[in-house]
Amino acid sequence: MPIVTVQVTREGSSPDRIAVTAGEKAAIIEGVSQVLLDVLNKPLEATFVVIEEIDLENWGWGGMPVLDYRRHLAEAKGR
Repeated sequence: MPIVTVQVTREGSSPDRIAVTAGEKAAIIEGVSQVLLDVLNKPLEATFVVIEEIDLENWGWGGMPVLDYRRHLAEAKGR
């Protein structure tokens, strides 16, 4: 029985959202489960998918908190 953990950042897929929607999570679960069926022949009912949402302040990129790094990138493009 496979167990797959998917980590996503707690931000929406558009600027006005701050979370992944229930529909998006359902699509992730369906898609990951289908991949395991297709590749490993694991039945859908035997596959568990766990989605963990990571708050933006809990991850970094380029040696900085992610929001600072994104701001840095935006400023560099504006030069």
